[in-house]
Amino acid sequence: MQRKRFLQIGAGGMTALALAPLSDRALGSDVAAYTLTATPLKFRPAPGISFDALAYNGTLPGPILRVANGQRFRAKYVNKSGVATSIHWHGMILPNAMDGAAGVTQAGVPSGETFLYEFDAGPPGTRWYHDHGPNMGLTRGLFGMIIVEDPRDARPDAEFALVFHDVPRMETVMRAMHGVSHAPMTDPLGSPELLGMRADDKMGDEVAYSAHCINGSSYPRTAPLKVKVGQNVRLRILNANPTQTRYVRLAGHRLRVTHGDGNRLTQPLEVDALRIGVAERYDAWFEVTKPGAWLLQGISTDPLTFEQAVVVYTEGMEHASPTGGSQSLEGVDYFTYEKAGGIARSPLDRTAQIYKQLVLGGGEYGSSSWTIDGKTYPHTEKILVKRGDRVILRFTNKTDMDHPMHLHGHTFDIVEINGKALLRPLAKDISLVPGNGGTLAWRFDATSPAGRWLLHCHNDIHMMDGMMTEVVYRP
Repeated sequence: MQRKRFLQIGAGGMTALALAPLSDRALGSDVAAYTLTATPLKFRPAPGISFDALAYNGTLPGPILRVANGQRFRAKYVNKSGVATSIHWHGMILPNAMDGAAGVTQAGVPSGETFLYEFDAGPPGTRWYHDHGPNMGLTRGLFGMIIVEDPRDARPDAEFALVFHDVPRMETVMRAMHGVSHAPMTDPLGSPELLGMRADDKMGDEVAYSAHCINGSSYPRTAPLKVKVGQNVRLRILNANPTQTRYVRLAGHRLRVTHGDGNRLTQPLEVDALRIGVAERYDAWFEVTKPGAWLLQGISTDPLTFEQAVVVYTEGMEHASPTGGSQSLEGVDYFTYEKAGGIARSPLDRTAQIYKQLVLGGGEYGSSSWTIDGKTYPHTEKILVKRGDRVILRFTNKTDMDHPMHLHGHTFDIVEINGKALLRPLAKDISLVPGNGGTLAWRFDATSPAGRWLLHCHNDIHMMDGMMTEVVYRP
């Protein structure tokens, strides 16, 4: 019999979870095995807020799963949610049949039935898992973080996993899918989102939220993060919001970003704040140089934005009033792909077997269509590749907002933004394509397992309204 490792984290372990290193025994095991059970949950992150959620193992977010790079990963999925659902292992390169895209790589798992996901875990880094079906399981709470341990990583003195997520007002989700939502934009002052909007733009696809959370709670209910002076602290941060980019800042500290979507940056970047698109993840470090208490918080113009915060404190300062920050980006040095990658002097080398341009469009007020090359899925043109092909995809975004485009089953490099090649390509599995005619190019090699791999906007409204296609391996 193969040895197995079972790791279960209860509801109390999800709040401001401090991550201890995996034991040598766990690292040496043949199999990391889990059971994930989806059930309805009455989610109450703050006083007066009650949301009819779906959750894995009774917690929202679901339990943090951990596995060594290359270790056999096995997850028994038990669906008791009341609707058909599946689990997509976002950022993982795995057999196509294990990708968890309902209706593409597998049928949705009916309520009352089970499905076994099994594959060798990789690549290493901060990944996540979530429902990927038509019943809005992700929007309702079926998501969690999975960490694939990298033996090359430096050991932090302390490490925390932070899932930023929000409670949607479901009536605005339905209106947004028809392009007639009246929910306002809540991006921070000085953000590209606000700067890119026309004064007469009605929007129509915005979703309103009734609570903003970190690891299942809203401030001041979020459990604090205890650190010590002299420590080098690692944060693994996921934006699990279904529609909105998040800006995150730790008052009084600079953040040193080392990984994007779990992939190591060629050169770390130090910033005041993170800009995290839907489904993006960043690993950021900070050094504790003095005693104190500070807020790690989202930056937004939403009046409820104060809820998306957690206190970081040193021993003896647990009752101190924490230092906060402005809710504006004016004068804030925040993370961008251009800063992380640098701008090259020479243009992009476009040598590739497949070079394809994709135009992102649609989304007019009152419309329920978000398009690629003027078409909605499943009528969008598929991208056909052969094993070994080098592929360059160049997006042009004709809409007035950035789109978080995600490719299943691959890691790509961001190689060009707005016509300027990056000096250090950024390895990612999702990236924000700038709006108002902005462009962004990916480069990847077709070396993943054969099959159909979805390519889509990770804004749930835009994906459900058609902004999706497939990369398909052909013989």
